[in-house]
Amino acid sequence: MKIALDAMGGDFAPSEIVRGACLAAEELDVEVILVGDRHAIESELSKAGLRDLPLSIVHAGQVIPMDESHPVDAVRRMRSSSILVACDLVAQGDADAVVSAGNTGATMISAIMRLKRLDGADRPAICTVFPTTKGYSLLIDGGANSECRPHHMLSFALMGDAYARQIMGMGSPKLGLLSIGEEATKGTELTVASYELISKAGCNFVGNIEAKDIPLGRVDVVITDGFTGNVVLKLAEGVGEAMVKILKASIEKSPVSKVGAALMRPALKSLAEKMDYSEYGGALLLGVGGITVIAHGRSRAKAIKNAIGTAKAAVEGNVIEAVATRLARGGSERRDNRED
Repeated sequence: MKIALDAMGGDFAPSEIVRGACLAAEELDVEVILVGDRHAIESELSKAGLRDLPLSIVHAGQVIPMDESHPVDAVRRMRSSSILVACDLVAQGDADAVVSAGNTGATMISAIMRLKRLDGADRPAICTVFPTTKGYSLLIDGGANSECRPHHMLSFALMGDAYARQIMGMGSPKLGLLSIGEEATKGTELTVASYELISKAGCNFVGNIEAKDIPLGRVDVVITDGFTGNVVLKLAEGVGEAMVKILKASIEKSPVSKVGAALMRPALKSLAEKMDYSEYGGALLLGVGGITVIAHGRSRAKAIKNAIGTAKAAVEGNVIEAVATRLARGGSERRDNRED
């Protein structure tokens, strides 16, 4: 299996990206194609001192900045950017998936331009794993679409349902629509109209859920618009980091706490790992015709390795086929209710 990796995308590119590629090539039984400035990549590989790993380089002379605020224009202007060239490799069949920790908007636009949308997916959505007290839930959309219409939310539900079945192994995943109350009439015009559509989609839809229900694992798939979803994810990330800092500060206040912490070290380590985004690597962009994984901009080597692992699992799980089939099955409902 070949994974195209945007070696120039991310706050710590190319050093941490290349290190992550090396880890993946060593541990995950994949070939990684490093896309970016050949000289910079070769320099990092030389520093690593590794030999005989399944790694190759495809040169790309341009990099879209992390802080680029007009990704559509940037992608159209920078035809030799590392992310666009990486997506080209997938479109041409030279790679099975693409991974990038670069500018999220540029990654999305590049994937849409080169890999095209699946039929029925007017708006591709970011699908993110969320840790809960019962294991993990899936949140969709995690930030791809700040403004949505009801038929977009329906397609998110269908894609999330397909992913949960295909990758997470759930026979009948519970789907919930994020709102401000459980009643069908609660929420914005978008959530009220989306509730009606999703309830007719043939999914195991349990209705509205509130934000507090997400970490408690009340549902397997959380459906929301990208603006709200991204706020939820960023808040959870901040709360997780704050909890670790507060806990460390409390432990250091007294010798008794330090003794207790020593006894609890395995449990504390497990908690820290569950709250650490690097353990999950990246989020899938569902709704495009090729496996695309968007990693956190602050990703270091471990997170990049795990993002490549996410891409590998998606390829092996035939996610594109599963999502396309689920969208097709829900097509008539979507067409009947689509807004102009």
